[in-house]
Amino acid sequence: MAPYEALYGRKCRTPLCWFETGENLILGPDVVQQTTEKIRMIRENMKTAQSRQKSYYDKRRNPLSFEEGDHVFMRVVPTTGIGRLLKARKLTPKFIGPYQILRKVGPVAYQIALPPLLSNLHNVFHVSQLRKYISDPSHIIEPDSIQLKDNLTFETFPIRIGDRSVKILRGKEIALVKVIWSQANGEDATWEVEDAKKESYPHLFE
Repeated sequence: MAPYEALYGRKCRTPLCWFETGENLILGPDVVQQTTEKIRMIRENMKTAQSRQKSYYDKRRNPLSFEEGDHVFMRVVPTTGIGRLLKARKLTPKFIGPYQILRKVGPVAYQIALPPLLSNLHNVFHVSQLRKYISDPSHIIEPDSIQLKDNLTFETFPIRIGDRSVKILRGKEIALVKVIWSQANGEDATWEVEDAKKESYPHLFE
């Protein structure tokens, strides 16, 4: 099923449909033939472009594969209280672990032995969420101060307003505030629109 049909519940009316429904008697066979040929060329060009981009991607990426008993890191992402992703700093935790692989589930998924602290997570992860780990006891990063969600994100909260500024955009003044966010290993800061933050976190402006 095409995305258009799934969204609107009916097939998209394209020039290809004219030939199928017999409307070429009204539009003329030449118009339908020219349009069909252009669409065929567009499809071929799209396939060529997709193949080229895939080859670029494959050259720069090595396929990951793990064995039962291997140890891996799991990737995590910090988010704000309203689900907005925060830009990762140098010291922001990007991975936690290491955890042991129990078994391979399908061609690109693995079952991981999770600690009780992460019992709320489904223990099968896509290979893109994992990073290979070489055993070293000094590298253990426990998620004791991070409350992970099911999608491997952890929530951060604003703690104060650090600074204010005004930006001119298309002749209008936009008030900005520098929001200081709490992190598991410190603090982070982002510039946000003041009106939006007042609505989401009014206690910061009291």
